[in-house]
Amino acid sequence: MALRIAARSALRLKNAAPARAFSTAPVSSDLDRSQSVENYESVLDRFAQIRACAVLRTPTSEACPKAMQAAIDGGFKIVEFTLTTPDCLQHLSDFRTKYDGNVMVGCGTILTIEDAENAMDAGSEFIITPVMLPDVIEWCRD
Repeated sequence: MALRIAARSALRLKNAAPARAFSTAPVSSDLDRSQSVENYESVLDRFAQIRACAVLRTPTSEACPKAMQAAIDGGFKIVEFTLTTPDCLQHLSDFRTKYDGNVMVGCGTILTIEDAENAMDAGSEFIITPVMLPDVIEWCRD
């Protein structure tokens, strides 16, 4: 639900401004976190088409890759690692490298802009917030 609301809010804001690539980086950042409009639309289209996402929350780092591998082996094509999982971003990065293009890998429990930046830097293709966070939504839009 938060993704749908955030996506609609971002689309409204996008439609109000001139067309441009989405940038997920602050102006002062040396990292390029920009995403094209096509990439943004592709993520939304995959969610609309597949409509199921494995959300992983494990109490230990060791359980994380095993549990996510089981979800992928079971057929999930969209997966989300939550920041509440120890070493989440390392596992996300490992799975993104392993399944790039075959499984869409994202990060959830994003609570701050810093969380979003770290998730994108680890290779996240999408982020999920548990509640409506206007500053994170604006960061994604800008």
